[in-house]
Amino acid sequence: MASADTNEIYLSSSPHFKKKLSTSDIMICVIISLIPICINGIVIFGIPALVTILVSTASCVLFEFLFQLATKQKIRLKDCSAIVTGILLALVLPPTTPVWMTILGAAFAIIVAKGFFGGIGSNVFNPALAGRAFMFVSFPSAMGSKWLMPHMKVSMPDAISSATTLSQVKAGDFFANGDTYLQFFLGNRAGCIGESSILWITVAFIFLMITKIIDGKATISMVAVVTILSAIAGEDVLLMLLSGGLLFGAVFMVTDYATTPVTGWGRVIFGAGCGLITFLIRKFGGYPEGVMFSILIMNAVTPFLNKITHRKYGYQKKPKAKKADKKDGAK
Repeated sequence: MASADTNEIYLSSSPHFKKKLSTSDIMICVIISLIPICINGIVIFGIPALVTILVSTASCVLFEFLFQLATKQKIRLKDCSAIVTGILLALVLPPTTPVWMTILGAAFAIIVAKGFFGGIGSNVFNPALAGRAFMFVSFPSAMGSKWLMPHMKVSMPDAISSATTLSQVKAGDFFANGDTYLQFFLGNRAGCIGESSILWITVAFIFLMITKIIDGKATISMVAVVTILSAIAGEDVLLMLLSGGLLFGAVFMVTDYATTPVTGWGRVIFGAGCGLITFLIRKFGGYPEGVMFSILIMNAVTPFLNKITHRKYGYQKKPKAKKADKKDGAK
Protein backbone atom coordinates (compact mmCIF):
# COMPACT_ATOMS: atom_id res chain seq x y z
CA MET A 1 0.00 0.00 0.00
CA ALA A 2 1.49 3.36 -1.00
CA SER A 3 0.83 6.72 0.53
CA ALA A 4 0.46 9.54 -2.01
CA ASP A 5 1.79 12.28 0.27
CA THR A 6 4.84 10.55 1.67
CA ASN A 7 5.55 8.02 -1.09
CA GLU A 8 6.09 5.35 1.57
CA ILE A 9 5.36 1.69 1.01
CA TYR A 10 3.98 -0.35 3.89
CA LEU A 11 4.49 -4.08 3.76
CA SER A 12 2.93 -6.63 6.09
CA SER A 13 1.92 -10.23 5.79
CA SER A 14 -1.67 -11.28 5.29
CA PRO A 15 -4.28 -11.86 6.52
CA HIS A 16 -5.27 -8.40 7.66
CA PHE A 17 -7.80 -7.80 10.39
CA LYS A 18 -9.37 -4.46 11.09
CA LYS A 19 -10.77 -3.46 14.45
CA LYS A 20 -12.67 -0.35 15.44
CA LEU A 21 -10.07 0.47 18.11
CA SER A 22 -7.21 2.69 16.98
CA THR A 23 -3.76 2.79 18.56
CA SER A 24 -4.69 5.88 20.52
CA ASP A 25 -7.90 4.20 21.76
CA ILE A 26 -5.90 1.25 23.06
CA MET A 27 -3.33 3.49 24.73
CA ILE A 28 -6.03 5.60 26.37
CA CYS A 29 -7.60 2.45 27.84
CA VAL A 30 -4.20 1.45 29.24
CA ILE A 31 -3.74 4.95 30.69
CA ILE A 32 -7.18 4.76 32.33
CA SER A 33 -6.23 1.44 33.92
CA LEU A 34 -2.98 2.96 35.23
CA ILE A 35 -4.53 6.07 36.81
CA PRO A 36 -5.76 4.37 40.03
CA ILE A 37 -2.34 2.73 40.46
CA CYS A 38 -0.66 6.14 40.05
CA ILE A 39 -3.02 7.76 42.57
CA ASN A 40 -2.45 4.90 45.02
CA GLY A 41 1.32 5.27 44.68
CA ILE A 42 1.11 9.02 45.31
CA VAL A 43 -1.10 8.50 48.38
CA ILE A 44 1.29 5.92 49.80
CA PHE A 45 4.66 7.48 48.92
CA GLY A 46 3.73 11.16 48.69
CA ILE A 47 5.36 13.93 46.64
CA PRO A 48 8.40 11.87 45.50
CA ALA A 49 6.09 9.47 43.65
CA LEU A 50 4.15 12.33 42.03
CA VAL A 51 7.37 14.00 40.86
CA THR A 52 8.71 10.75 39.41
CA ILE A 53 5.49 10.08 37.48
CA LEU A 54 5.26 13.63 36.09
CA VAL A 55 8.94 13.84 35.14
CA SER A 56 9.00 10.43 33.50
CA THR A 57 5.83 11.03 31.46
CA ALA A 58 6.80 14.54 30.36
CA SER A 59 10.33 13.39 29.45
CA CYS A 60 9.09 10.48 27.32
CA VAL A 61 6.69 12.73 25.40
CA LEU A 62 9.41 15.36 24.87
CA PHE A 63 12.05 12.86 23.74
CA GLU A 64 9.64 11.21 21.31
CA PHE A 65 8.79 14.60 19.82
CA LEU A 66 12.46 15.60 19.52
CA PHE A 67 13.50 12.25 18.05
CA GLN A 68 10.77 12.24 15.43
CA LEU A 69 11.55 15.85 14.61
CA ALA A 70 15.30 15.17 14.30
CA THR A 71 14.76 12.11 12.09
CA LYS A 72 12.18 13.93 9.95
CA GLN A 73 9.40 11.53 10.81
CA LYS A 74 5.75 12.33 11.11
CA ILE A 75 5.03 13.56 14.64
CA ARG A 76 2.86 10.84 16.19
CA LEU A 77 2.33 12.04 19.72
CA LYS A 78 -1.42 11.64 19.30
CA ASP A 79 -1.09 7.87 19.55
CA CYS A 80 -0.34 8.38 23.29
CA SER A 81 2.24 5.58 23.31
CA ALA A 82 4.90 7.88 24.78
CA ILE A 83 2.57 8.70 27.66
CA VAL A 84 2.05 5.01 28.38
CA THR A 85 5.81 4.38 28.28
CA GLY A 86 6.42 7.31 30.62
CA ILE A 87 3.85 6.15 33.16
CA LEU A 88 5.02 2.54 33.05
CA LEU A 89 8.64 3.58 33.49
CA ALA A 90 7.76 5.72 36.50
CA LEU A 91 5.72 2.93 38.09
CA VAL A 92 8.64 0.47 37.96
CA LEU A 93 10.99 2.96 39.66
CA PRO A 94 11.55 3.57 43.36
CA PRO A 95 9.79 6.79 44.45
CA THR A 96 13.14 8.22 45.61
CA THR A 97 14.72 8.08 42.14
CA PRO A 98 16.52 11.39 41.42
CA VAL A 99 14.90 13.52 38.72
CA TRP A 100 17.94 13.54 36.44
CA MET A 101 18.14 9.73 36.52
CA THR A 102 14.47 9.49 35.59
CA ILE A 103 15.10 11.79 32.63
CA LEU A 104 18.03 9.63 31.46
CA GLY A 105 15.92 6.50 31.78
CA ALA A 106 13.15 8.10 29.73
CA ALA A 107 15.65 9.12 27.06
CA PHE A 108 16.98 5.57 26.79
CA ALA A 109 13.48 4.08 26.71
CA ILE A 110 12.20 6.34 23.93
CA ILE A 111 15.29 6.97 21.81
CA VAL A 112 17.25 3.72 22.08
CA ALA A 113 14.70 1.02 22.95
CA LYS A 114 11.89 2.45 20.81
CA GLY A 115 13.08 5.03 18.27
CA PHE A 116 16.22 3.26 17.03
CA PHE A 117 14.18 0.14 16.28
CA GLY A 118 11.64 2.00 14.16
CA GLY A 119 9.14 3.39 16.65
CA ILE A 120 5.89 2.00 17.96
CA GLY A 121 5.24 -1.58 16.88
CA SER A 122 8.81 -2.19 15.72
CA ASN A 123 10.68 -2.26 19.02
CA VAL A 124 12.08 -5.60 20.16
CA PHE A 125 12.26 -4.86 23.87
CA ASN A 126 9.67 -3.29 26.12
CA PRO A 127 10.76 0.39 26.23
CA ALA A 128 9.83 1.01 29.87
CA LEU A 129 11.66 -2.08 31.10
CA ALA A 130 14.63 -1.34 28.86
CA GLY A 131 14.80 2.14 30.40
CA ARG A 132 14.67 0.65 33.88
CA ALA A 133 17.35 -1.93 33.01
CA PHE A 134 19.61 0.88 31.77
CA MET A 135 19.09 2.76 35.03
CA PHE A 136 19.58 -0.37 37.12
CA VAL A 137 22.90 -1.18 35.47
CA SER A 138 24.10 2.43 35.47
CA PHE A 139 22.93 3.45 38.95
CA PRO A 140 22.50 0.25 41.01
CA SER A 141 22.82 2.02 44.35
CA ALA A 142 20.07 4.55 43.64
CA MET A 143 17.83 1.88 42.12
CA GLY A 144 17.87 -0.64 44.92
CA SER A 145 19.83 0.19 48.04
CA LYS A 146 17.25 2.40 49.78
CA TRP A 147 13.46 2.24 49.62
CA LEU A 148 10.84 4.70 50.76
CA MET A 149 8.45 3.30 53.33
CA PRO A 150 4.74 4.21 53.15
CA HIS A 151 3.86 7.40 55.04
CA MET A 152 1.01 5.68 56.85
CA LYS A 153 3.37 3.10 58.30
CA VAL A 154 6.27 5.17 59.67
CA SER A 155 7.15 8.69 60.68
CA MET A 156 9.05 10.84 58.21
CA PRO A 157 12.48 10.58 59.94
CA ASP A 158 12.26 6.78 59.59
CA ALA A 159 10.81 6.81 56.10
CA ILE A 160 13.79 5.11 54.43
CA SER A 161 14.03 1.34 54.50
CA SER A 162 17.17 -0.53 53.52
CA ALA A 163 15.46 -3.64 52.19
CA THR A 164 12.65 -4.65 49.86
CA THR A 165 10.12 -7.27 50.81
CA LEU A 166 11.79 -9.91 48.66
CA SER A 167 15.10 -9.17 50.37
CA GLN A 168 13.41 -9.69 53.73
CA VAL A 169 11.90 -12.93 52.46
CA LYS A 170 15.32 -14.23 51.46
CA ALA A 171 16.72 -13.22 54.83
CA GLY A 172 13.82 -14.95 56.58
CA ASP A 173 12.71 -11.90 58.56
CA PHE A 174 9.62 -10.80 56.64
CA PHE A 175 7.18 -11.18 59.53
CA ALA A 176 9.59 -9.62 62.02
CA ASN A 177 8.10 -6.14 61.51
CA GLY A 178 4.51 -7.26 61.93
CA ASP A 179 3.71 -7.17 58.20
CA THR A 180 0.56 -8.92 57.01
CA TYR A 181 -0.75 -10.23 53.70
CA LEU A 182 -3.54 -7.65 53.79
CA GLN A 183 -1.04 -4.81 53.96
CA PHE A 184 0.60 -6.15 50.84
CA PHE A 185 -2.69 -6.56 49.03
CA LEU A 186 -3.65 -2.96 49.79
CA GLY A 187 -0.16 -1.61 49.08
CA ASN A 188 1.14 -0.59 52.48
CA ARG A 189 4.76 -1.62 51.85
CA ALA A 190 8.07 -0.45 50.46
CA GLY A 191 8.85 -0.99 46.80
CA CYS A 192 8.47 0.57 43.37
CA ILE A 193 5.57 2.97 42.85
CA GLY A 194 3.45 0.72 40.68
CA GLU A 195 3.90 -2.56 42.50
CA SER A 196 2.48 -1.12 45.71
CA SER A 197 -1.17 -2.18 45.50
CA ILE A 198 -2.19 -5.63 44.28
CA LEU A 199 -5.81 -4.54 44.63
CA TRP A 200 -5.58 -1.85 41.94
CA ILE A 201 -3.40 -4.01 39.70
CA THR A 202 -6.15 -6.65 39.83
CA VAL A 203 -8.80 -4.04 39.04
CA ALA A 204 -6.70 -2.87 36.06
CA PHE A 205 -6.37 -6.45 34.82
CA ILE A 206 -10.14 -6.98 34.95
CA PHE A 207 -10.75 -3.67 33.15
CA LEU A 208 -8.28 -4.50 30.37
CA MET A 209 -9.82 -7.95 29.97
CA ILE A 210 -13.37 -6.60 29.79
CA THR A 211 -12.39 -4.00 27.20
CA LYS A 212 -10.49 -6.74 25.30
CA ILE A 213 -7.27 -4.75 25.29
CA ILE A 214 -5.47 -7.88 26.48
CA ASP A 215 -6.42 -11.55 26.35
CA GLY A 216 -4.65 -12.60 29.55
CA LYS A 217 -2.97 -15.78 28.26
CA ALA A 218 0.58 -14.61 29.00
CA THR A 219 -0.49 -13.08 32.31
CA ILE A 220 -2.15 -16.24 33.61
CA SER A 221 0.67 -18.43 32.30
CA MET A 222 3.35 -16.37 34.04
CA VAL A 223 1.54 -16.22 37.38
CA ALA A 224 0.64 -19.92 37.22
CA VAL A 225 4.25 -21.01 36.65
CA VAL A 226 5.55 -18.88 39.53
CA THR A 227 2.78 -20.25 41.77
CA ILE A 228 3.44 -23.89 40.92
CA LEU A 229 7.23 -23.66 41.20
CA SER A 230 7.04 -21.71 44.47
CA ALA A 231 4.74 -24.37 45.93
CA ILE A 232 7.08 -27.16 44.82
CA ALA A 233 10.07 -25.33 46.31
CA GLY A 234 8.27 -24.87 49.61
CA GLU A 235 8.07 -21.09 49.36
CA ASP A 236 5.26 -18.95 50.73
CA VAL A 237 3.17 -18.87 47.54
CA LEU A 238 0.89 -16.04 48.63
CA LEU A 239 3.87 -13.90 49.59
CA MET A 240 5.57 -14.61 46.25
CA LEU A 241 2.48 -13.35 44.42
CA LEU A 242 1.90 -10.28 46.57
CA SER A 243 5.52 -9.10 46.74
CA GLY A 244 7.78 -7.58 44.12
CA GLY A 245 6.65 -6.57 40.65
CA LEU A 246 5.30 -9.95 39.55
CA LEU A 247 1.65 -9.01 39.07
CA PHE A 248 2.41 -5.55 37.68
CA GLY A 249 4.76 -7.05 35.09
CA ALA A 250 2.30 -9.85 34.32
CA VAL A 251 -0.53 -7.40 33.64
CA PHE A 252 1.22 -4.53 31.88
CA MET A 253 4.54 -5.82 30.50
CA VAL A 254 3.95 -9.35 29.21
CA THR A 255 0.82 -8.14 27.39
CA ASP A 256 2.66 -5.54 25.30
CA TYR A 257 1.58 -5.92 21.66
CA ALA A 258 4.92 -5.19 20.02
CA THR A 259 7.26 -7.27 22.18
CA THR A 260 5.22 -10.40 22.84
CA PRO A 261 4.11 -13.22 20.48
CA VAL A 262 1.11 -12.73 18.23
CA THR A 263 -0.27 -16.26 18.59
CA GLY A 264 -2.18 -17.66 21.53
CA TRP A 265 0.19 -20.55 22.19
CA GLY A 266 3.12 -18.22 21.68
CA ARG A 267 1.82 -15.98 24.47
CA VAL A 268 1.28 -18.97 26.75
CA ILE A 269 4.89 -20.11 26.22
CA PHE A 270 6.12 -16.53 26.58
CA GLY A 271 4.37 -16.09 29.92
CA ALA A 272 5.58 -19.47 31.14
CA GLY A 273 9.15 -18.54 30.24
CA CYS A 274 8.83 -15.26 32.13
CA GLY A 275 7.47 -17.10 35.16
CA LEU A 276 10.26 -19.70 35.07
CA ILE A 277 13.07 -17.15 34.83
CA THR A 278 11.47 -14.97 37.50
CA PHE A 279 11.31 -17.91 39.90
CA LEU A 280 14.90 -19.01 39.19
CA ILE A 281 16.27 -15.51 39.81
CA ARG A 282 14.22 -15.08 42.98
CA LYS A 283 15.17 -18.49 44.32
CA PHE A 284 18.81 -18.85 43.30
CA GLY A 285 19.99 -15.43 42.09
CA GLY A 286 21.79 -12.79 44.09
CA TYR A 287 19.20 -10.20 43.07
CA PRO A 288 15.88 -10.69 44.91
CA GLU A 289 13.63 -9.71 41.96
CA GLY A 290 13.60 -11.23 38.49
CA VAL A 291 10.56 -9.87 36.66
CA MET A 292 12.41 -7.21 34.66
CA PHE A 293 15.14 -9.55 33.46
CA SER A 294 12.74 -12.38 32.68
CA ILE A 295 10.53 -10.25 30.44
CA LEU A 296 13.46 -8.66 28.59
CA ILE A 297 15.02 -12.09 28.00
CA MET A 298 11.75 -13.46 26.68
CA ASN A 299 11.31 -10.35 24.49
CA ALA A 300 14.39 -11.54 22.59
CA VAL A 301 12.77 -14.97 22.14
CA THR A 302 9.51 -13.55 20.75
CA PRO A 303 10.46 -13.79 17.02
CA PHE A 304 11.33 -17.47 17.52
CA LEU A 305 8.03 -18.13 19.31
CA ASN A 306 6.16 -16.43 16.49
CA LYS A 307 7.93 -18.71 14.04
CA ILE A 308 7.24 -22.01 15.78
CA THR A 309 3.64 -21.17 16.69
CA HIS A 310 2.60 -19.43 13.48
CA ARG A 311 -0.89 -19.72 12.11
CA LYS A 312 -1.50 -21.42 8.80
CA TYR A 313 -4.26 -19.88 6.72
CA GLY A 314 -6.00 -21.39 3.71
CA TYR A 315 -5.99 -24.94 5.08
CA GLN A 316 -8.91 -26.98 6.27
CA LYS A 317 -8.88 -30.00 8.52
CA LYS A 318 -9.74 -33.16 6.66
CA PRO A 319 -13.26 -34.29 7.55
CA LYS A 320 -13.39 -37.46 9.60
CA ALA A 321 -14.63 -40.47 7.71
CA LYS A 322 -18.10 -41.65 8.69
CA LYS A 323 -18.51 -45.04 10.31
CA ALA A 324 -20.59 -46.30 7.39
CA ASP A 325 -17.87 -45.35 4.91
CA LYS A 326 -15.29 -47.17 7.01
CA LYS A 327 -17.41 -50.36 7.00
CA ASP A 328 -17.88 -50.15 3.23
CA GLY A 329 -14.19 -49.74 2.76
CA ALA A 330 -13.51 -52.77 4.95
CA LYS A 331 -15.82 -54.90 2.81
